[in-house]
Amino acid sequence: MKGHAFEIEIKSLLGSQSAADALKAKLVALDPSCKLKNSYTQLNHYFEGGDPNKLADAFAPFVSKEVAEKMHTMAGGQKISVRTREMNGVAKIVLKASVGSDSSANGVARMELEEPVAGKTFAELDALVQSAGYTYQGKWWRTREEYEARGVSVCLDKRAGYGYLAEFEKVVDEFSIRYSGTLT
Repeated sequence: MKGHAFEIEIKSLLGSQSAADALKAKLVALDPSCKLKNSYTQLNHYFEGGDPNKLADAFAPFVSKEVAEKMHTMAGGQKISVRTREMNGVAKIVLKASVGSDSSANGVARMELEEPVAGKTFAELDALVQSAGYTYQGKWWRTREEYEARGVSVCLDKRAGYGYLAEFEKVVDEFSIRYSGTLT
């Protein structure tokens, strides 16, 4: 599957502020060059149902030809997660398609597209998604701090309802899943 970015991600519930602070200290001990890269608040809307091909068609006039083609390619997958996101005033469409038997929402390996849609508000993106037959599954917010340690993106999120969460992520251009289920 060349030409796609694959997200390899592991999440861990930390719960408390003290656990998040302890993780930050361990990251710096592991990699002294580790420091805060970015901090922001996100609004996220998750959708379910709908037709991913109609979704790709609905967004085609508002994204590059390359992004529209990627949306159509991802639409061919069995498990696809559809989201809209507003971050720092920028509205984005987010698609995540599972690779292998994992869930598209929280799998370890996924194809991912996160694309700003110029000239569209967050509400207008939601309307485009709904025009393809999708309905709201959930709406939530998070504050996020982004770090990088030894080439791995580490995000610390504070989310409503369950506190702090750590997300370890690496984006690669290609990988294979061996019969043992391990990524290479």
